[in-house]
Amino acid sequence: MASNKPQIVGWIGLGSMGLAMAQNVQRFIQQDIKSQLRFWNRTASRGAQLELLGAIGCESIAQLVTECDLIFISTSDDAALNSIIDQILAVKDIDGKLFVDTTTVHPNTTKKSDEKLKNRNASFVAAPVFGATPVAESGKLLMAMAGPSEALDKIAPFGKGVLAREVMIVSDEPEKATLMKTLGNFITAATMEIVGEAQVLAEKSDLGTEMLEKLLELNFGGLMHSSSRRMTQGVYLPEEGQSPWSNLNLGIKDVQHGISCAQGVGARLKVAEVALENMVRAREFSDAHGGRPLDSSSGYGIIRQDAGLDFENTFVKERDTRKEDGSSQ
Repeated sequence: MASNKPQIVGWIGLGSMGLAMAQNVQRFIQQDIKSQLRFWNRTASRGAQLELLGAIGCESIAQLVTECDLIFISTSDDAALNSIIDQILAVKDIDGKLFVDTTTVHPNTTKKSDEKLKNRNASFVAAPVFGATPVAESGKLLMAMAGPSEALDKIAPFGKGVLAREVMIVSDEPEKATLMKTLGNFITAATMEIVGEAQVLAEKSDLGTEMLEKLLELNFGGLMHSSSRRMTQGVYLPEEGQSPWSNLNLGIKDVQHGISCAQGVGARLKVAEVALENMVRAREFSDAHGGRPLDSSSGYGIIRQDAGLDFENTFVKERDTRKEDGSSQ
């Protein structure tokens, strides 16, 4: 075994993204390091798929941290990360352990986590990822890493080819990686806002959404085209019982972080403010419909409503009608 590959690897947090990434890490270490991933999740049953792959569940974060050299964290937001860090710090001895956080949080949260762990002689790397759950499942995320160079060397085997299609080394300051992710989230949210507005105009002016989508594919790149597909193919409003690619509530949190970072340096993200307003209104639509989960692209539905259209586009209406007809047979 190469010296930069820890013997015991742990994973904390098995949301849709965390579970997908943890499965890829388990497959890798079982084959390459001849070891088994340790994992912990608040809802233990989420680890069933990992156990089928040979991973080992832990009863607590303290047990996992005690047993592991390298611990990945994947959780939902800043509050959840702070709670996990507090539980890690409650472990008596964390000297020399390396913690890698893949969560999208505010850069200030990252900086505080780094400082707390440094004070206990542990290392910390921020490694937020770009991509939705299907991309995580295929191991094709883009990962931004920042932290001490020795720690980055230890994590390298788990990056490109395991968790990610490519890894960007941003800085030796972990908070710079989450700032990079925040900027990426702003660009994504702004793109979805622009594409949503353009698609509504194309629909109302009878140019047609398919024609515009072809233009986006041929002339404006993958992000524009994939954002359009999330709208025209109904991803923005998942079927009843289906999980979104990227949860709306987390998307709102991400855009708020971007606005906060801009305000902190005397700048302003005006497009983010517009996108945030539509996302918050989409959440109100969700609340009015029994808390139906929406994708972070669901601001498109609000743009439709503001133009006199239904929140549901034709694709969604036909899809849901087919489902209702099938369930009634």
